[in-house]
Amino acid sequence: MADYIGAIDQGTTSTRFIVFDRAGQIVASAQEEHEQIYPQPGWVEHDAEEIWRRTESVIAKAMQVGKFAPKDLAAIGITNQRETIVAWNKKTGKPIYNAIVWQDTRVAAEVVEFSKHGGQDRYRVKTGLPLATYFSGLKIRAILENVPGARAQAEAGDLICGTIDSFLIWKLTGGVHVTDVTNASRTQLMSLSTLQWDDSILRDFGIPAHILPKIVSSSEIYGHAKTPAIRDVAIAGVLGDQQAALIGQVCFRPGQAKNT
Repeated sequence: MADYIGAIDQGTTSTRFIVFDRAGQIVASAQEEHEQIYPQPGWVEHDAEEIWRRTESVIAKAMQVGKFAPKDLAAIGITNQRETIVAWNKKTGKPIYNAIVWQDTRVAAEVVEFSKHGGQDRYRVKTGLPLATYFSGLKIRAILENVPGARAQAEAGDLICGTIDSFLIWKLTGGVHVTDVTNASRTQLMSLSTLQWDDSILRDFGIPAHILPKIVSSSEIYGHAKTPAIRDVAIAGVLGDQQAALIGQVCFRPGQAKNT
C-alpha cells in the first residue's frame, strides 16, 4: 500500500511540491519561483507555461529527493492561487495569453459599467460576491474581448479556460477539464444555490459556457497523471488557497483555524 500523499501548492510567487507521510509529516519538498509580469500599471500577469514547467520541475525534484517512485504515492492534491485565470487552445495546449493574476485591475472600467445596472452587489445574492476587479469572470471577458482571435477560437470550440487548478489538472492528466467548487466560487460565475455556472451571468459577461471546466467536488479522483515522475498517480483533491489572514477568517480564539 502507498504510504505517501503528494501536494502541489501553486502560489502567486512560487510553486511547491510536498510529500507527506501517514503521520502528516513532510518527508520531501521542492520549490521554485516564477516571474511576475507587469505590462503596465495595475496589470499583473504570469506566464502559465512557466508555471507548468516549474510544476513539472518541483515534482521531479521532490520525488528524487525522497527517492520515491510513483507507486509510493496514494494520490496528489492541488492548492492554487484562486482568481488567476488562464485561457488555452485545447488542441495545442498552449495559452493564448499570459495568465491574468487575481491582483490585476485592468477590468476596473468594466466593474463600473456593470455596476450601473443593479449596483455593485447585483450578483451578490447568486454568487456571494460584489462586482470587483478581484474575481475571474471579468478577466475571462477581457481575454475574449481583447486578445486577437480569442473569441473566434472560443466559438469554434478550440479555446478553453479556467483558474490555475484547471490548467494544471488539464496538463497533468492530458486533457481532463475540471475545477472544484472552491475555485469556481471565486469566478463570480457560479451559482451558490446550484453549484453550477450561472447562465444569466455568463450571458451578461459574454462568456460561452462550453469554454469553462466542469465543476466538481474538492475531493474525488479527477484523473491520473501522465507526467513521468508521478505517472498514473490519482489527482484526487483541489482546494483554492485562502489568502486571507486569520483575522480575515474570523479566527479570534485559540484553536480556530483558517481554511487553506
